[in-house]
Amino acid sequence: MPELPEVETIRRTLNKLVKGKTIENVSVYWPRLIKQPEDVNQFCDALKGETIHDVKRRGKFLIFSLDTLSLVSHLRMEGRYGLYPSEKQTEPHTHVVFHFNDQTELRYRDVRKFGTMHLFQKGEEHLRLPLSQLGMEPFSDDFTAEWLLQKLKETSRNIKTALLDQKIVAGLGNIYVDEALFRSSIHPERPAKDLSFDEASKLHLEIIRTLKEAVDKGGSTVRSYVNSQGQIGMFQLELFVYARKNQPCKKCGRPIQKMKVGGRGTHFCPNCQK
Repeated sequence: MPELPEVETIRRTLNKLVKGKTIENVSVYWPRLIKQPEDVNQFCDALKGETIHDVKRRGKFLIFSLDTLSLVSHLRMEGRYGLYPSEKQTEPHTHVVFHFNDQTELRYRDVRKFGTMHLFQKGEEHLRLPLSQLGMEPFSDDFTAEWLLQKLKETSRNIKTALLDQKIVAGLGNIYVDEALFRSSIHPERPAKDLSFDEASKLHLEIIRTLKEAVDKGGSTVRSYVNSQGQIGMFQLELFVYARKNQPCKKCGRPIQKMKVGGRGTHFCPNCQK
């Protein structure tokens, strides 16, 4: 699933591609993707004539800011957007098409059909699910080491599971939690509430640093991720532990190990993260 850096990269490319474009009509070929409103015809009718003014991000969600509406989109595992000329043949697994009045189309493709779209009146999107329960943005000024330590003290879970909780920190997923924990020398099974202030401060720093570096590299392409211009990310070349099982640790040379933590595949160095 695309995490914060990948979604942020997609947001930036979408702004270059569709900002200022006006929707003439919408075609939906897989109605189950549309969660709000439940009536797909109402979804399509509401978007007619709306202009895209900005594409924002909240956690792992994209937010298309229109004239009077906000479209909240979650890509899930395989969702992707692409801009095409209207005359170009529609590719397989295309489930939603936004037809613009300049003879171009924004197409949403999703092999697994797990993605979701919610349409709200502008300003209501942050008050309603799925955005209303999201936790702190890692790039927010309010995301401090003190705040993070307090949240970790409130849970009995291990640190890996706590950081994956989108109600605590929004946008973190398996890749960047593993990487931030390695950079912080914290074992993924450590009880979150046992971290000291110094450890939480280091973790706070490495979460931000890791995410910013990944955004600068266009995200990580470890499976099928590409941005909205079909370009792969390059941060996978910088990964210390994720997807490097049995490869030598870049710091100590010991083999990277993989185990299950909270049901999630977890990569770590048994020497650097004791």
